[in-house]
Amino acid sequence: MRQNTLGRTGLFVSELCLGTMTFGGGEGMWRQIGALQQADAERLVGRALDAGINVIDTADVYAEGLSEQITGQALKNLKVLRENVVVATKAYGPTGPGANARGNSRLHLIDACKASLRRLQLDHIDLYQIHGFDPATPIEETVRALDTLVQHGHVRYVGVSNWAAWQIVKALGVSEREGLARFESLQAYYTLAGRDLEREIVPMLTSERLGLMVWSPLAGGLLSGKYASAGAEGRRATFDFPPVERTRAESCLDAMRPMAESRGVSIAQIALAWLLHRRVVTSIIVGAKRLDQLDDNIAATNVELSEPELDVLDAISVLPREYPGWMFAQQGARAKQLAEAGRKNAR
Repeated sequence: MRQNTLGRTGLFVSELCLGTMTFGGGEGMWRQIGALQQADAERLVGRALDAGINVIDTADVYAEGLSEQITGQALKNLKVLRENVVVATKAYGPTGPGANARGNSRLHLIDACKASLRRLQLDHIDLYQIHGFDPATPIEETVRALDTLVQHGHVRYVGVSNWAAWQIVKALGVSEREGLARFESLQAYYTLAGRDLEREIVPMLTSERLGLMVWSPLAGGLLSGKYASAGAEGRRATFDFPPVERTRAESCLDAMRPMAESRGVSIAQIALAWLLHRRVVTSIIVGAKRLDQLDDNIAATNVELSEPELDVLDAISVLPREYPGWMFAQQGARAKQLAEAGRKNAR
């Protein structure tokens, strides 16, 4: 299992991360996603750690807090050394009925962090992430609250999830201006069938040196290939998320199928391998309900795609041109040619 540095930090994280959204169950959509209880969750955590995964990602809203509880107890029961695991969790969503029991305010984030620490049975969180954008709270307030948590030792690094590029850059500007802890990572949706991230966010991540943790790398299971038939069972049958352009997804599956068959691996492994070949990707969050599913995902780290295969997948999944992207390509073509020529001459 390869290790990558998270953004511009000195923190090493494995190229795969164990997601815990399937832990706990609870009510509503959480039960549809997964309802693993302590013993089954511990088997997944143990298998992931044995395979070299050193990051576990959860959130305070997963199964209404049960996911954090189960995760923390699993680490305790398995006697995992604290320095051997990077624990990531998130805050933003509702944790109670009150108007202040949600969002990115100073009040909520500090209370939410302390509650997560209790459920996880830890004295600090390695990566604390804002789970969504709160239009009611100034970005400055959110950044200052996160810095307070870092200064008090409750949190080591801070990250963000599901924000737009301009929102992240504004937060980075506040952090730099005020000397506050900055976002070091983004957790975002990115798949072969959903490359929207590449329009604005990927260039921003590269420019500002943020790490990228990918959630739902198989598009809610769609890129596993198991939903190709009308009668397929699974999460997509009752919880059709995230949204996917089905025609493009089917084209991707058609292209991946012979690649998988020629290697004797699953289509899911090819989809994960494509992401592992993307330079911007730091770690891919994989979730599972069963050990065989986790093992299949872990095996993707051994799949090497050839340049021609990558070209095929890139071509079949390419995003349609949008302004100002097509203008950048037209106006910057000459500069790009000169830069490439300069690199060749330097060699």
